[in-house]
Amino acid sequence: MIRLGSLAGYSFEGPRALAGWTAPAQPAVYALLAKSNPERPQEFSVIYVGHSDDLTTEGFPFRHPRSPAWIERAGGKFNLHICWLDVPGGTKAHREQIMQELIAIYDPSCNMNKFDNAWKEEWIGAYDTSVTDALTTDRNPD
Repeated sequence: MIRLGSLAGYSFEGPRALAGWTAPAQPAVYALLAKSNPERPQEFSVIYVGHSDDLTTEGFPFRHPRSPAWIERAGGKFNLHICWLDVPGGTKAHREQIMQELIAIYDPSCNMNKFDNAWKEEWIGAYDTSVTDALTTDRNPD
């Protein structure tokens, strides 16, 4: 199991070596990982995130349209690993939302689409209620 997402909130199955992996017939969010440091075997970089209605239709391990980019980024097909998240009761919209969140957080180099995780004060606005205080988080929290 590997945890990904904001506050590492999603428990993904894996990582597994992509070269020997057989995709399960299920809908899921998936992430391709590259080993980052040979001296630290459990250290990975997220290089691609996607989602599917059925993982068996994605062309794993190396028939996926983005697999040449994965292999190049990882420095070889044996450096590639995959992890996947089953979203019980989740719809395609749920999987897409999780995928967009992960892309915004990790900025994977092999994804064509990019999503910004920034926010602007005017999106939330000022408010005052009996059970909440005004927003105090800076636009660029450290």
